[in-house]
Amino acid sequence: MEIKVKTPAKINLTLEILNKRPDGFHNIQSIMQMIDLYDYLTINVEDSTETKIELSGTSDEIPYDEKNLVYKAAKLFLDKTKIENKLIKVFIEKNIPISAGLAGGSTNAAGTLFGLNKLFNNILSTEELHELCSQLGSDLNVCLEGGCLLATSRGEVISKLPFRENPVSLIKPENLGISAKEAYTKFSQLEKKPDLDMTFKMIDSIKIGTDVRQFLHNDLEVAVFGDYPELQKIKKLVPKSIMSGSGSTYFVISSTVPNIEGYWKKDGLKFIADGVSEV
Repeated sequence: MEIKVKTPAKINLTLEILNKRPDGFHNIQSIMQMIDLYDYLTINVEDSTETKIELSGTSDEIPYDEKNLVYKAAKLFLDKTKIENKLIKVFIEKNIPISAGLAGGSTNAAGTLFGLNKLFNNILSTEELHELCSQLGSDLNVCLEGGCLLATSRGEVISKLPFRENPVSLIKPENLGISAKEAYTKFSQLEKKPDLDMTFKMIDSIKIGTDVRQFLHNDLEVAVFGDYPELQKIKKLVPKSIMSGSGSTYFVISSTVPNIEGYWKKDGLKFIADGVSEV
């Protein structure tokens, strides 16, 4: 059995940190939007004398072992469904940059759960898939559901927002990735934290169909911006850009972004109404 799944990147139109939780995570409010930059998973399932998960792919920047969220997702699916004696092979075609604030690992993991569930005749309900997503990370539920969503709690509690078409372009320093741990740690060290409530201002804007650009905001950008000249250069040359997630990718709601030497960019993308899906 084989299935090919496309797993889209996400951007954060807003990302506001509310407080730190007893479990070490942070409560957030964020408007997340899926975009048409995709990784592709080829998932193959064969009968076997034992249960085994094998990963491979096109990137030399990610692990192809139990550290990968795809591996963890496949194992969690097997544990939940009690399926045994299967060899699961997942080939990951990577197009979404790593450690970039675009949910590349999360969307791959959500796509793995989605694909395996399809191969096994939808053995789990959508609600059960979302429960597994919430166990694995903060962005998986958004990637499974797709479109434009309000994400709260640590990001796993989601509600649909009206979908509006927009162009989007991405730019990031080629050799800079920022971990979520670093960004959140630096945010907690800020003496003066932002308190703009842009998320709910943007929700009103989305609902009535006005231009959302004036409400773009990311608390984590405030936290890391001063430490990285590479990010300051983006902001100087693309003043209306905003950081996605914990960075280091910036996006602008425009069909183009300038070429900057030493920076990766992706022009001509757009907002999409879907999440992970079969090719």
